[in-house]
Amino acid sequence: MIKEKSTTMVLPIVAYGDPVLRKECEDIDKDYPNLEALLDNMYETMYAASGVGLAAPQIGKAIRVFLVDASPFADEEEMGKEEFELTSNFKRTFINATIIEESGDEWAFNEGCLSIPDVREDVFRQPNIKVHYFDENFKEHTEDFTGIVARVIQHEYDHIEGILFTDKLSALKKRLIKGKLTNISKGKTNADYRMRYPNAKKKR
Repeated sequence: MIKEKSTTMVLPIVAYGDPVLRKECEDIDKDYPNLEALLDNMYETMYAASGVGLAAPQIGKAIRVFLVDASPFADEEEMGKEEFELTSNFKRTFINATIIEESGDEWAFNEGCLSIPDVREDVFRQPNIKVHYFDENFKEHTEDFTGIVARVIQHEYDHIEGILFTDKLSALKKRLIKGKLTNISKGKTNADYRMRYPNAKKKR
């Protein structure tokens, strides 16, 4: 018996410095070409890179689509029972999302990004958000999220707004990592997943 090959693909993740990461992305409708395949490929790409979220601009598409699977955070020791249960089962596709409201006292958490490998910094975000979005079946939702889940959503939402987590750092931190960011754009990094570098020198 011949096993049928999977049609999903692991796509290259766009690295820091690519203009697509700075675009304010556009809404799509339910007739967007090959949407189901695109989402499957995005999930495959995210898992291959051990990510907890991935936005369409990170695979080179300036559309308002991102996905989140927060289950890896369920291993955090300090997490309460309620947040553990929410996080361990949280897998969601967000299409045409809008954060309607953010509330609560800002808290710091060490963030990273698949488009910016080898860089992790503390970022302050508010803990509670209300989001309007469509799921993969274009069913409409307005939901409240909190804690780690809210943070991952905020991080991915920033991507479709053309914002990176490094934009939220202090002027001093930005100066300290400037050289590293330049190197990432040139492909001088240790990422163990497929990437596309905007300023890499082509091999002759």
